[in-house]
Amino acid sequence: MEKLLWCFLTMISFSRAFGHEDMSTWAFVFPKVSDTSYVSLEAESKEPLNAFTVCLRFYTALSTVRSFSIFSYATEKSYNDILLFWTKDKGYHFAVGGPEVLFTVSEIPQAPTHICASWESATGIVELWVDGKPRVRKSLNKGYTVWTNASIILGQEQDSYGGRFDAKQSLVGDIGDVNMWDFVLSPEQINAVYVGGTLSPNVLNWRSLKYKAQGEVFIKPQLWS
Repeated sequence: MEKLLWCFLTMISFSRAFGHEDMSTWAFVFPKVSDTSYVSLEAESKEPLNAFTVCLRFYTALSTVRSFSIFSYATEKSYNDILLFWTKDKGYHFAVGGPEVLFTVSEIPQAPTHICASWESATGIVELWVDGKPRVRKSLNKGYTVWTNASIILGQEQDSYGGRFDAKQSLVGDIGDVNMWDFVLSPEQINAVYVGGTLSPNVLNWRSLKYKAQGEVFIKPQLWS
């Protein structure tokens, strides 16, 4: 059965919703520059967020070539309510509610990379973990609340709610293991996720993912499995 599913998934690009799918051994592949190829995710929780952690893996050769979007979470309140974005020659930009901080990194190794990003409203503290190692904590948008009815996009950055994509900001590569919680994971929990744990994510769950893919997006076995 798995072999038949693999043959089916590797032969076509997707343009329709599949409901909840267990994606635990799969990754979305964006094979070329585009402003029309992306994946929309539907959150399990519809509540406003006063804290969150989002973790994922991605694999790209773009880090020394140009900037690109990693995770785009827009609401009608702010199209950068949550944004993880790589900027060439600078590093990871992490935005909450519009304002952003920069975690300086010269480049991303050409290997599958795991990141976790967290924020809490009460203190404004943000954390970024790269391959299980923390960057220095920073502060961002203390007292803010991330709004509801999110448009969550992989592969593109939203410059409006659900759209206005720029091909020069698109991801070319693989992305997978996207999980999100409505609280800040502890260092022990982040390390557990990094080595393959799940910890029952309650906003986005890669093992029970509701998504819709548009354009030339493919599903392939994970290269980091």
